[in-house]
Amino acid sequence: MKFSEYIITLVSYITRPQKRKLIEISYGLKDKTGLEIGGPSAFFNLKSYFPVYLFAEIIDGVNYSAETVWEGKIEEGTSYNYAKGKKGIQYISEASELSEIENEKYDFLLSCHSLEHVANPIKALQRWNEVLKKDGKIVLVLPDKNFTFDHNRPYTSFAHLIQDFNEGTNEHDTTHFEEIYRLHDITKDDMVSTAEQLKNRTNDNFINRCVHHHVYSLELVSELLIHCGFKIEYQQKAPPFHLVTVAEKISNLKT
Repeated sequence: MKFSEYIITLVSYITRPQKRKLIEISYGLKDKTGLEIGGPSAFFNLKSYFPVYLFAEIIDGVNYSAETVWEGKIEEGTSYNYAKGKKGIQYISEASELSEIENEKYDFLLSCHSLEHVANPIKALQRWNEVLKKDGKIVLVLPDKNFTFDHNRPYTSFAHLIQDFNEGTNEHDTTHFEEIYRLHDITKDDMVSTAEQLKNRTNDNFINRCVHHHVYSLELVSELLIHCGFKIEYQQKAPPFHLVTVAEKISNLKT
């Protein structure tokens, strides 16, 4: 880390008490290797709540397609540009499969505003557990519905997530589409401006992956991670609309 970046991070630590715990945890990942699902993400960059891009030895990335509405076109190989002057390996794979990644490869895993786009989160988290080393950490950031276009939707129940797992739900799932048509607040969505546009985008979700299949609270995230073999280390809300959870792998539990 450059001296100027160290100073910026130190100033942020001193002047922003709400960031201190997360900055401490991110510093604990110094010189470690990580995997990010669906990034890069501003939340992990300089001046952010969790500036792990500054501290980690290297971070690889995974995305479901070689072209997305968020990153545009991407290529597999050493092309994951997650921070200035830093590159990792870019994988193209479903978040719940990670087919080219061996088990127990990474010290930590990052996911910022990606798990809500996954139709079967238990399947995904179990796979994420597998690619982590013993005592590896997961940093999971999800949208706080109260400040997003999901604010009218009910929180998902844990029983529903269990059902998705038991039924083998995949990314073609349309279970929540009718709820989205009714309750999605278009005025808080920069990507659509009419109900017709929302419906068309939602119907094409397997290609664009814009749908939030599930709506999370910190309590649901905690229950979900514990079920998938993790121990909760820390949780907080972070403005403007983040629910942040840091957890540690304690087992290879599968259910």
